[in-house]
Amino acid sequence: MTKGMIKKTEFKTFSMDLAGRPLVVEIGRVAAQANGAAFMHYGDTVVLSTATASEKPRDGIDFFPLSVEYEEKLYAVGKIPGGFNKREGKASENSVLTCRVIDRPMRPLFPKDYRNDVTLNNLVMCVDQDCSPELTAMLGSAIAATISDIPFDGPCATTQVGLVNGEFVFNPTADQKAASDLALTVASTRDKVIMIEAGANEVPEDKMIEAIFAAHELNQKIIAFIDTIVAECGKEKHTYTSCGVPEELMNAIKEIVTPEAMEEAVFTDVKQVREENIRQIKDLLAEKFADNEEWLPLIDDAVYQYQKKTVRKMILKDHKRPDGRAINEIRPLAAEVDILPRTHGSGMFTRGQTQICTVTTLAPMSEAQRLDGLDEAETSKRYMHHYNFPSYSVGETKPSRGPGRREIGHGALAERALLPVLPSVEEFPYAIRTVSETFESNGSTSQASVCASTLSLMAAGVPIKKQVAGISCGLVTGDSDDDYLVLTDIQGLEDFFGDMDFKVAGTHDGITAIQMDIKIHGLTRAIIEEAIYKTKEAREFIINEVLTPCIAQPRTEVGAYAPKIIQIQIDPAKIGEVVGQKGKVINQIIDETHVKIDIDDDGSVSICGISKDDIGRAVKMIHMIVDEFEEGRIYEGTVVSIKEFGAFVEFAPGKDGLVHISKLANKRVNKVEDVLSLGDVVKAKCMGKDKMGRVSFSIRDAVEQ
Repeated sequence: MTKGMIKKTEFKTFSMDLAGRPLVVEIGRVAAQANGAAFMHYGDTVVLSTATASEKPRDGIDFFPLSVEYEEKLYAVGKIPGGFNKREGKASENSVLTCRVIDRPMRPLFPKDYRNDVTLNNLVMCVDQDCSPELTAMLGSAIAATISDIPFDGPCATTQVGLVNGEFVFNPTADQKAASDLALTVASTRDKVIMIEAGANEVPEDKMIEAIFAAHELNQKIIAFIDTIVAECGKEKHTYTSCGVPEELMNAIKEIVTPEAMEEAVFTDVKQVREENIRQIKDLLAEKFADNEEWLPLIDDAVYQYQKKTVRKMILKDHKRPDGRAINEIRPLAAEVDILPRTHGSGMFTRGQTQICTVTTLAPMSEAQRLDGLDEAETSKRYMHHYNFPSYSVGETKPSRGPGRREIGHGALAERALLPVLPSVEEFPYAIRTVSETFESNGSTSQASVCASTLSLMAAGVPIKKQVAGISCGLVTGDSDDDYLVLTDIQGLEDFFGDMDFKVAGTHDGITAIQMDIKIHGLTRAIIEEAIYKTKEAREFIINEVLTPCIAQPRTEVGAYAPKIIQIQIDPAKIGEVVGQKGKVINQIIDETHVKIDIDDDGSVSICGISKDDIGRAVKMIHMIVDEFEEGRIYEGTVVSIKEFGAFVEFAPGKDGLVHISKLANKRVNKVEDVLSLGDVVKAKCMGKDKMGRVSFSIRDAVEQ
């Protein structure tokens, strides 16, 4: 008999009440070989969060190589994946967006000169729909990194906020999310807010600020809970090789390129001119340091740091922006519609050297996107916003590899911004897709795509409730919390070298979306309030001065090349008659009228086509099938069968009636073929039902009338 030791796993369990549900963290139970691992339980949701790092820095890079993974396993909700292979494929859009929302608050808390590869992995293993797996993963990643030996200036914590009947709800359940006017996610450190993501139903600025700091307050309780875990399970942080630029190199560069020369190089409103100036500086330095093998590879990073210090000093101390604008000034704006003659709707929005064209496409509801994920409440979506960022928009060349995480994230942000103003399905029974093509990029293309999409939707005849505009604010900070400057409408250089990209979209009446990215260890309340109110002022200017003069109201009808949709209601018991055996009847209607027909179980029928006449014919056919023949009414139909005793006339697919030989004409007819042929289109009057209950028709009486 084989003998062996029975291993007993020693682990520690920590728990707290979080928004009325238990949050349980197990340390040491699983994944012991990771640098840090937390087995997370929130209600019945279970997520394994791990943090791992390479032993050595990656050679030849000038950035921190952080990877975040969020793996959705369909077994977590009792599903088997579709498709031939029956296993999970590429990451879903929700997975990508969750990775981004984990990355954004955590990346600034790693050392800026750390070049070791780090991976934060979150494996979703069980889902309780009332306990968000996304939130559980956000907390798990923070805990795993904080207790690990990886250099990380944590902890940080995250809270989700809903707004139901005017009251805040923390970490809302599935039902509360469905009823909420707000979907807000806030991450915090001990002192400051470090990340904000929101979708909102025109929530006023004051209410949004209140919600942000209510979440920040709850985050402090979570951080205190994480502190107890670190006290018992935290590892000592390992030392690492700094990849910063040597001070000797920076001093040597400043002797060759004076601060005044660098300021002159970057002080221009034309991106291409600035890039050429910097290229010449790099070429000069490469020539000067040609014999220094140690410094030569560091020139790019050193020049970047030099530019950054120059731009930040210009803005913060001198209140000078690289393109000469005032601190609260928006770049030149322009708006156009109908630049593409045959699409359903098109709009182009230009802000400085940022230019977006959005194209709207309308389709029947059957073309709404089907979703196959962990959220059982949402199985499809009717509005889809896609964003593309080709390399030519920034003057570069590289092959297109399809949408990356940035493109998916920007598309989702614009989609979230516009959802609150879309008409209901009952008001406008269309699936809607908008695609934002980036023609030129120099700062905040995502918010330009919000503006371009507003133009495009209105031009397409989508009756949106209000115009939506978006803008981004930047930030440059000094040595203290009170030493800062908030910039309206940041361009690319101010984004790269600044501390914040605070994007806000909304209408005149409130906020519809927020996304905040920062590179520092958090923002004070004063900075957040100033940014929110500055974006409100800017977006109202864009709506009033640019969008409204271009197109003030949605067009009253969809365009000539867009599908038209008519909805009718039929008795659900008669759906089978419209469909016919194996779809024969409905397919005949579609073939004859060139329309698309969707029928719901409740008897709601949508008929979609380009030609109004074709739609009208299809509607008439359906009514003919489901409505009872009305005595005395004249109907038009086609002769489909000839017998000795009369002819059968089809008034609609699958619905015909008999015209007796005696009712064919005002004279005696010996043979039906003497007056009718197959395929003849005739008018016949309904004569009511005979003794057998059959409906009869008369061509003779129709002619007499």
